[in-house]
Amino acid sequence: MDKKRLYCFDFDGTLTSHDTLLAFIAYVHGGFKLFMTLLRFSPQLVAMKLRLYPNWVVKQRVFSHLFRGMSLEEFNRHCRDFAASDGHLIRPRARTSLHSLLAGGNRVVVISASVENWVRPFFEAMDDGKDIVFLCTQVETRDGLLTGRFLTANCYGPEKVNRLRAILSAPRERYFIIAYGDSRGDRELLSYADEGHYKPFRR
Repeated sequence: MDKKRLYCFDFDGTLTSHDTLLAFIAYVHGGFKLFMTLLRFSPQLVAMKLRLYPNWVVKQRVFSHLFRGMSLEEFNRHCRDFAASDGHLIRPRARTSLHSLLAGGNRVVVISASVENWVRPFFEAMDDGKDIVFLCTQVETRDGLLTGRFLTANCYGPEKVNRLRAILSAPRERYFIIAYGDSRGDRELLSYADEGHYKPFRR
């Protein structure tokens, strides 16, 4: 019995050359405000690096500080413009691989802790992204405005596997999963896959 092949990619650092949260903040608010924000949250950021403070809590606080109260329409416009302006963040070898997989009719999944609103537009030029499934962070809105909170659990570590399992339409053994990652947040995904690639597009 032929297995369904599923290609699963982390986004930040794997498909891209830089962290897109920081790049997005700099694009929308400028480098000075990014610097001041990092300075303001430096105690939490240091604690996070020492694994004394949850990654998702720091991320949500930074996001809330900068985007709470912004209309979803304006936020989405920034996301589209950011992807159009900074499309070079996608690694050339990653772009080539994605184009090849999509041209071959393969199913591609992007699994990321980054916000889907700015991740998805990076792929619109690739077959309009219609053959790509996005498992990313979702933002909460109320009355058309960002609340600064996230709707979904941080898609990091074990949560990446949980999110992937949730979309499988057949038993796990019916799939041959190929995963690509670059950090400890991808460790569980790479272990879950039949074939794992660590930092594959850097040469």
